[in-house]
Amino acid sequence: MAALRPAYLRDLTAGPDRFFATPRPDCPWCGSVRLAPRLHTTDLLQHKPGRFTLDRCADCGHVFQNPQLTEEGLEFYYRDFYDGLGEQRMSGTFGGRTAMYRSRAEAMLPYDPAPKTWLDVGTGHGHFCAAARTVLPGTSFDGLDFTDGVELAAREGRVDHGYRGAFPALAPELAARYDVVSMFHYLEHSTDPDRELRAAHEAVRPGGHLLIEVPDPESRYARLLGRWWLPWLQPQHLHFMPAANLRRRLTGLGFTVVAEQHAEPHDPVDLLAAVWLALDHAAPREDAPWLPEPPGGLRRAARTALLLAGVPALVTATLLDRFAVRPLAHRLGVANAYRLVARRD
Repeated sequence: MAALRPAYLRDLTAGPDRFFATPRPDCPWCGSVRLAPRLHTTDLLQHKPGRFTLDRCADCGHVFQNPQLTEEGLEFYYRDFYDGLGEQRMSGTFGGRTAMYRSRAEAMLPYDPAPKTWLDVGTGHGHFCAAARTVLPGTSFDGLDFTDGVELAAREGRVDHGYRGAFPALAPELAARYDVVSMFHYLEHSTDPDRELRAAHEAVRPGGHLLIEVPDPESRYARLLGRWWLPWLQPQHLHFMPAANLRRRLTGLGFTVVAEQHAEPHDPVDLLAAVWLALDHAAPREDAPWLPEPPGGLRRAARTALLLAGVPALVTATLLDRFAVRPLAHRLGVANAYRLVARRD
């Protein structure tokens, strides 16, 4: 952290204005100018400086970050989140979710029980592909990501081939190559979701399938938990598309939506995450290279004491998430994600 601190402090000394584009007056999904603020929040995970606003379109319901991060802003706020300082933590988090990854692969079985080629866009460290092989042992899994995680995935053998870069730029060389293209919690990170969908149409062969999973901005938890709803994930998540919007856009691009799921992709962590985010926000900061100096011993002790005091609330939230809410999530309207399966015509 000591080695990283000077570079972060130089970035912050230069001011945050370059991290944000000019606020747009219209909806990037439908063009309507009937916008209203949906959420004001801060970076609740890394606690990097900055305030972020999500606007909602009154006509189509699309929710988007406004102003959106510039390329410099994306680099600053992604730095040390998925890689660098955050690589070990994120690798452990994603690597321990094998059952969820198997469930995602199994979602394709009714529509293509034996795809030969599969491209996972936004693959990160490739943990989905590694788990999906146990469901589809005859399938070749490739991964694509703009971080160096995909190169690690290739070295570790989790993907057969790793592509590093932007999907729209790489799509022409991947044209009609894949039986399945998947985007699991990827599209909300994109600066232009429509370009990503057109790239997917290019990479999927005719008769092949596109599998998309994204946060559901119409979840009741999004309203009830407010800024403490983990899927808002500011500032990384740029766009939130209601399911009806995404269905219509896919149809217009030449896909037929063959399945829409809400219960299956729900990740039962909403209450646990909300309690943790609130505790972490209230506690003194732990050390990070974007802080001017490391916290002293008294602040570290105060943080430890507050987090220990919150353990009963964390345990209660976990039990409610997994055993009380999960079986009824879709019926209660609190499912935090949805999944679409679409066939390219």
